[in-house]
Amino acid sequence: MSGPDVTRAISRIAHEIVERNHGVDHVVLVGLQRGGTWIAEALGERISAIEPNFAVPVGSLDPTMYRDDIGLRPVVAGSASHIPCDITGATVVLIDDVLYTGRTVRAALEGLNNFGRPRAVQLAVLVDRGHRELPIRPDYVGKNMPTQTTDEVDVSADGVIVTSASGVSS
Repeated sequence: MSGPDVTRAISRIAHEIVERNHGVDHVVLVGLQRGGTWIAEALGERISAIEPNFAVPVGSLDPTMYRDDIGLRPVVAGSASHIPCDITGATVVLIDDVLYTGRTVRAALEGLNNFGRPRAVQLAVLVDRGHRELPIRPDYVGKNMPTQTTDEVDVSADGVIVTSASGVSS
């Protein structure tokens, strides 16, 4: 995906969020630290252009301490979570750059409980690369991108780069 492809995917996801929720009243966007926060901000800006009379709250969540693999890999705390409003009764759209095993999303769902009880939680990802270990499926996807389990996927506003274990980028 090129930079313009990323921009188009974010615009499409923003429209899908507005359509699925019949507007954005009681919708809160929450980007997962670190990769999902810039996407949440971009979605918030795009939704504001679609629904100019309503500013959708945008926050961030660091799911690190809620992971189930905390003893299996080094723990590097991201940054402090910031949820800009009470999410009780709201529709929370969790946003991440890449969906892989589903474990980060599982941790984020647990972390959300510290901020209230949402009416519903939806998931938006820019890249779904498959290889799920948990029964988690996104509601909004920028691009399904089949990869090998050893591949690295880097997402930015400039595009998506997949690097294989052999060092070949695509």
